[in-house]
Amino acid sequence: MNGTIIRIISNLYTVEAEGKVYECRARGKFRLDELTPLVGDKVLIDPKENYILELQTRKNSLPRPNIANVDMALLITSTKEPNLDLNLLDKLLSVVIHNDIKPIICFTKIDLLNSKEKKEIKKLIKYYNKIGVICLTNQDLKKLTKVMANRIVVLAGQSGAGKSTLLNKLDKSLNLETNPISKALGRGVHTTRHVELFKYKNSLIADTPGFSALDLSDLTPENIRDAFLEFNVGCEFKSCMHKNEKECEVKNQVNSGKILASRYQNYLKFGEKYR
Repeated sequence: MNGTIIRIISNLYTVEAEGKVYECRARGKFRLDELTPLVGDKVLIDPKENYILELQTRKNSLPRPNIANVDMALLITSTKEPNLDLNLLDKLLSVVIHNDIKPIICFTKIDLLNSKEKKEIKKLIKYYNKIGVICLTNQDLKKLTKVMANRIVVLAGQSGAGKSTLLNKLDKSLNLETNPISKALGRGVHTTRHVELFKYKNSLIADTPGFSALDLSDLTPENIRDAFLEFNVGCEFKSCMHKNEKECEVKNQVNSGKILASRYQNYLKFGEKYR
């Protein structure tokens, strides 16, 4: 029987297949073949013996959170408590775009901002939408539901950004645990302890353990460059890395304000490890 892994706790794999849920173990051959089943994996199971027999070919996978076959990444980005972290947001964007996953930015906690701060967030929303990344807020529940339809969606973002809170807003029956921001640490407290796919209308959504750092070690300098969508502006040389080259249209557009300065600075920071 074909199914999808929707939860993993220890060595127990919860598989949804043909409208039913099965608690399965993985065959020993996976260890021998150095294969690790992930949430989101399409699998063949023995429903009588409750064993996973085969893993189907993945279209993609993410190392953190550990999840496979993702269609869309909903990047939950707090604007305050914890404060807006554009460096982390651009890291997340780089990873998901590199893995051919459609990114959606969702800003949270807009109600905590003053009028000046709200104007800045509106500018950011306009900018990201302009470069081709859908950008919404956690008040846009109908729009979020529409863009997530018929997709496997992973929620990602720093601890305390409001991932579980957003899921609870979308589906009150989930009643996921949420905790307040730690005043001492100035960041969120982890509430999600494992990756799990939740059914929401005709979508599957994964709440994921929060994190505040992301490893870009699997990306080459060219991968990072190509993940910045607005950098495709027709530089004189296709190999242009937009750093020390004299005739660089990207740098020209940064200087003229067409490309967001924070985006360019983050791009340079991400490339520092290759120096």
